[in-house]
Amino acid sequence: MAGAAAESGRELWTFAGSRDPSAPRLAYGYGPGSLRELRAREFSRLAGTVYLDHAGATLFSQSQLESFTSDLMENTYGNPHSQNISSKLTHDTVEQVRYRPEDLWSAEERSASASNPDCQLPHLFCYPAQSNFSGVRYPLSWIEEVKSGRLHPVSTPGKWFVLLDAASYVSTSPLDLSAHQADFVPISFYKIFGFPTGLGALLVHNRAAPLLRKTYFGGGTASAYLAGEDFYIPRQSVAQRFEDGTISFLDVIALKHGFDTLERLTGGMENIKQHTFTLAQYTYVALSSLQYPNGAPVVRIYSDSEFSSPEVQGPIINFNVLDDKGNIIGYSQVDKMASLYNIHLRTGCFCNTGACQRHLGISNEMVRKHFQAGHVCGDNMDLIDGQPTGSVRISFGYMSTLDDVQAFLRFIIDTRLHSSGDWPVPQAHADTGETGAPSADSQADVIPAVMGRRSLSPQEDALTGSRVWNNSSTVNAVPVAPPVCDVARTQPTPSEKAAGVLEGALGPHVVTNLYLYPIKSCAAFEVTRWPVGNQGLLYDRSWMVVNHNGVCLSQKQEPRLCLIQPFIDLRQRIMVIKAKGMEPIEVPLEENSERTQIRQSRVCADRVSTYDCGEKISSWLSTFFGRPCHLIKQSSNSQRNAKKKHGKDQLPGTMATLSLVNEAQYLLINTSSILELHRQLNTSDENGKEELFSLKDLSLRFRANIIINGKRAFEEEKWDEISIGSLRFQVLGPCHRCQMICIDQQTGQRNQHVFQKLSESRETKVNFGMYLMHASLDLSSPCFLSVGSQVLPVLKENVEGHDLPASEKHQDVTS
Repeated sequence: MAGAAAESGRELWTFAGSRDPSAPRLAYGYGPGSLRELRAREFSRLAGTVYLDHAGATLFSQSQLESFTSDLMENTYGNPHSQNISSKLTHDTVEQVRYRPEDLWSAEERSASASNPDCQLPHLFCYPAQSNFSGVRYPLSWIEEVKSGRLHPVSTPGKWFVLLDAASYVSTSPLDLSAHQADFVPISFYKIFGFPTGLGALLVHNRAAPLLRKTYFGGGTASAYLAGEDFYIPRQSVAQRFEDGTISFLDVIALKHGFDTLERLTGGMENIKQHTFTLAQYTYVALSSLQYPNGAPVVRIYSDSEFSSPEVQGPIINFNVLDDKGNIIGYSQVDKMASLYNIHLRTGCFCNTGACQRHLGISNEMVRKHFQAGHVCGDNMDLIDGQPTGSVRISFGYMSTLDDVQAFLRFIIDTRLHSSGDWPVPQAHADTGETGAPSADSQADVIPAVMGRRSLSPQEDALTGSRVWNNSSTVNAVPVAPPVCDVARTQPTPSEKAAGVLEGALGPHVVTNLYLYPIKSCAAFEVTRWPVGNQGLLYDRSWMVVNHNGVCLSQKQEPRLCLIQPFIDLRQRIMVIKAKGMEPIEVPLEENSERTQIRQSRVCADRVSTYDCGEKISSWLSTFFGRPCHLIKQSSNSQRNAKKKHGKDQLPGTMATLSLVNEAQYLLINTSSILELHRQLNTSDENGKEELFSLKDLSLRFRANIIINGKRAFEEEKWDEISIGSLRFQVLGPCHRCQMICIDQQTGQRNQHVFQKLSESRETKVNFGMYLMHASLDLSSPCFLSVGSQVLPVLKENVEGHDLPASEKHQDVTS
């Protein structure tokens, strides 16, 4: 990734050249120490990661956490409502923290007698000091103008009070309440220094405090009360009146260490303000100047300022990526591509519907239509009828560096301008005089490199055949082993010859390959004939690997899952699990009902009943991954019903049930579609010689259950139903792909080219493969799917100019 865009001899943009020479010089870094040294010392966990979601939550430093932990280990903090020594220590420490930082509290006593609590028409004007959507900073002068009557939000007479939402603003800037005397100021501490989360503060001016009323009271807020009569006397302190119950006193104590560490590392909020704006202004100028060869802009930035100064703009940039025709690329697609570069950003509307509607031109009626089409806040439904439902946001924190900026800009250039070959990467000039600015030759240090092309053995298709049996039939099974072939080969493999995929067979549609994935996100188990159950192929995704907290692992977090090879032996009723460097281990196919302890797990927002497969396999997996893991299986008594999705109604009398799959019972892909993508990937190679991906490698990445030899690429997207032998299936809709298709299923290595090329070729959505569900299923006698079975599709009505309906909502396939 860092290669072509930073080749030696290219002209580099200088930071100094990207700014207005008449503008005041801004600071980068925090004094004589190197910002890179600070990052390495305090944020070593960020090595190789570009974190650009500080407006969502900034990160805590190592010394901050160590200081807090040391405090807890050295002191005994009791409940502050008690009177013992440990409780007194807690009370005094909490009260001390209330006065940090001093500049936020400096106006508390001023003008306390100026209030008029008997005002008959009190009004409250609320506004944010900084938009968390675009980063624009609204004038703090509005506070005094509204309170004095010079600015009238509405014409109704009365006395105005002002609530200034400073949560986003104070994360990177100081706020002097002696100069800007708002009546109420809510702030959020994790946005300032990352820890603790879930703890904020409401600063209340004394003149406004008498207006606050409570209709109830909780523990610790009363000076006296009676249980049998309506008698309650509140405490005098505003804080004590409104903090019901025992406060999160250890979290409050943690704030002291957050304030102390932030001051020690940066020298204060004014320095953070200058540093973060420097990065934001530089990125804004660079992004704004990026153009396609035809002159079209690469991004559309949503802003209410020109990033001229930190007084009017915070360190937030909101945008959407465009193609060379000016069409918006969905934010979900950008997010997935960014993750391949290990860049963490934010997408959606950021809990700010008003700004999102205004900047994106979304009317109230469109919001309602989007909801009717299946779009809800926080999902991946980024485009409806070609119109965006949200955008992409990057934001900087006090530990952000120019390295982060360079990595982000390289990501945009590599993914959007890679074919033009003439775009330089904006760089920080070594002689700009900005403290701690990295030199140009070191910018690639934090950029994750693209995996090099591998030279592989020619044994890719030397797959070991085996036979497994159940009580009534013989099942031919072929395990997919991790050894892979030389990617430069041009001769067809035996399985490819059998399927006719390289000869371009145009005969009837037939099943060429069958796969099940017994363990979610682990390797495929290839079969030639396999029983069908009411959830799909028997034992398909019946197990999953979870971490020590019981959270399901996928290849997104742990790519090595693909190296775990399960083999099902129906005759012996066992699953044999293998992995390189590990002894094979056996797991029974069914639980022992007398000894099984059922627990609740979560799959795609569904609660499922599962059981742990035991300490033996847990130890085996933990050894392989180097961290605590467990293998769990869906309980045989658990029924997970499929939701109505893709605008499809289930047929009368049917209730589809699911295993631990994400979306549907089956996933089907078409070899003609694979061939088309294969052609695009390999002809896009600069040398035009080396084959980057074999067909086998490419097909395995899509983790399908059923592969057919289609006649035309993507013809399957026009099908409404299919029959395979005696089995009928509803075609639910396309599979909207995630970045897992970039993982080589035989090595665990990542390569973003597959996702990027598929994204370019499909234009809007990264769709590949179709979801299937049983249309009807009679299990009174054994049912099987077999390689070689004929596939009979039924076309959708009105397939001419066929567009998928906006109501089709897709989740990412991660198993």
